[in-house]
Amino acid sequence: MEHSPAVRGRGIRKTFGNVVALDGVDLDVAEGQVHGLVGPNGAGKTTLLGLLLGLAVADGGSLEILGAPVGRTLAVPGGVAGFVDGPGLYPSLTARQNLAALASLRGHGARTAGADDALEQVGLTDVADDRVRGFSLGMRQRLGLAAALLTAPRLLVLDEPANGLDPAGKRHVHRVITRLAADGTAVVLSSHRMDDLAALCSEVTVLATGRVVFSGTVSKLATESGELDYRLLTSDPDAARRVAADAPGLGVPSRHDGAGPRDADALVVRGAVPVIEDLVVRLVEAGVGLRELAPVVPPLEAAFLALTGAGRTAATGADRKEDAA
Repeated sequence: MEHSPAVRGRGIRKTFGNVVALDGVDLDVAEGQVHGLVGPNGAGKTTLLGLLLGLAVADGGSLEILGAPVGRTLAVPGGVAGFVDGPGLYPSLTARQNLAALASLRGHGARTAGADDALEQVGLTDVADDRVRGFSLGMRQRLGLAAALLTAPRLLVLDEPANGLDPAGKRHVHRVITRLAADGTAVVLSSHRMDDLAALCSEVTVLATGRVVFSGTVSKLATESGELDYRLLTSDPDAARRVAADAPGLGVPSRHDGAGPRDADALVVRGAVPVIEDLVVRLVEAGVGLRELAPVVPPLEAAFLALTGAGRTAATGADRKEDAA
């Protein structure tokens, strides 16, 4: 069954003075889809999320949200909720009072029952009457999600929703997002956590310096990593190293080049998936027991680093402008 588009952007462009934050960005998000938005600092993620929430307007291109064209005014269609740069909350009010105040501002009255249900969904029932000023970062993130749930959104936009979450809080957030998507809500979330992308997202858009460098499924993104370093633990390390040295297409990085393991019993090899599979067959044929085989850097993370030119640590003008925004 084909879903209708919740977001359709074509050639979106946004500048801040001389800084180009978004440069011809295309974005498609279907109803019922969790779409990941990733990229290094300064890539344009925050700017794009702000456009989806009506906090800014594009300088060029076209954007449709829930079937309605977005013009050059600070507004988006009803049915959109979320937060960027952290949720806006009243620190002197309790969690329940915050939700009641937000519901009242939106014209829904006190909506006590709705607030209690939202708090339960994100796992904050036990602290519903505690003042928000004492909340941790993760608790604030969950309360921000609860506030978004009050509107029964058709498009939910979340900026780093897993930031500061402990395992229990992360489980609550993942459960809420998965349920919303199953009910037809489109979710766009930014994250630096590759495990969140793998667990939640069906498709991902990767931004770098304001441009799309990848858009597609999570599984397709993983294949973009190409050759990876894999760590092997075997029953006979010396024999394993000899077998690896004779395997075609396989590299054995030096232990001093930053890729090798620190313990003497482990071996690091480099190659594409078919080459690693061939190595496993060769080890078994040689009578070497394989006890552990895992990528040194997970495939999604490796693909992200390759696509975005990882390793560049100097902040650009775009970095500073977007961080300030």
